[in-house]
Amino acid sequence: MTNQNVVVPDAKQGIDITIAMALPQSLFSPVVPKPLPAAPGGYFTITRNRFSKKTEAGGKISSWVDSMRDSSPTRVKSTTSLSETEEKNSWIVNHPSALNMFEQIVKGSKGKQIVMFLDYDGTLSPIVEDPDRAFMTNEMREAVRDVARYFPTAIVTGRCRNKVYSFVRLAGLYYAGSHGMDIKGPSKNNCKYQKGGVLFQPASEFLPMIDEVYNVLLERTKSIPGAQVENNKFCVSVHFRCVEEKMWALLVEQVRSVLNDYPKLRLTQGRKVLEIRPTIKWDKGKALEFLLESLGYANSTDVFPVYIGDDRTDEDAFKVLRNRGQGLGILVSKVPKETNASYSLQEPKEVKDFLRRLVEWKRSSLQ
Repeated sequence: MTNQNVVVPDAKQGIDITIAMALPQSLFSPVVPKPLPAAPGGYFTITRNRFSKKTEAGGKISSWVDSMRDSSPTRVKSTTSLSETEEKNSWIVNHPSALNMFEQIVKGSKGKQIVMFLDYDGTLSPIVEDPDRAFMTNEMREAVRDVARYFPTAIVTGRCRNKVYSFVRLAGLYYAGSHGMDIKGPSKNNCKYQKGGVLFQPASEFLPMIDEVYNVLLERTKSIPGAQVENNKFCVSVHFRCVEEKMWALLVEQVRSVLNDYPKLRLTQGRKVLEIRPTIKWDKGKALEFLLESLGYANSTDVFPVYIGDDRTDEDAFKVLRNRGQGLGILVSKVPKETNASYSLQEPKEVKDFLRRLVEWKRSSLQ
């Protein structure tokens, strides 16, 4: 596959290692020019403290608490004496605003089919204390609806598919709930895998086990104020956004004690949430690949996938785009974070503005 569409830096991934990063010699392909000149000196050092396999498999409680504190994706921690402002400026050079770089982005998509992938919490809606009240604004809904009129569009979320549909209420989208373990398409589309609307449910055999763990966790977490357990059909989410930090260690201990009896489930972490998932090799990146294949773009050079997300779990999708050498990832974050995305937006309002600009650009190109 040609790398003509590459708009992400070709950085090697690592776990618990320190790397030196140049500013910025080859951030973009020839299609998308560099946004800013390199800073004098040209280097800063960051520590990759990624959520390691050791921690995911059941490391020390303290490791979990540290990761919970860092949120997701991992907050960049400079090993140099850079001030917070200098650190942010250096990060922005490598992950410029998708709004500021809009013309370069659409130039890179010229002659190709844009396919949109959108996370929900923290991307289309703000992060709120009560996950059941994570409502998107009417303006955001209109922006997503208009985008879906011009481009195949999917919501890829850790939430239950039915729950996120009740928030979005748009029939023309693909919905990939439970981190892509429950995928359904629009009622009328040309997807070759669709049967009764449902495209793919690779973890159906785990449904009874997930229900059982959900009920056990409801009881085990009652003693922890603020803890909320959510059944997302193919995974269970334990929200700690309202739990005092001094109680996090106890919460992790309780959750892990439950999972000791369920070796076919694994514990992972998202933004202010602990998540229990089947051990199958499936994530948001796999869901992105599946949807591209189902739309007929598995090995196509005529597709330009755009994935927007704010969570650690969205990194799997960003990495897929990097490896494909196609499209781009956009991280929603107000602070510097380690990410495989190539661009950034600060908050859902900027996501809405980006989607609106994309629609305006498409409309003008059709006139």
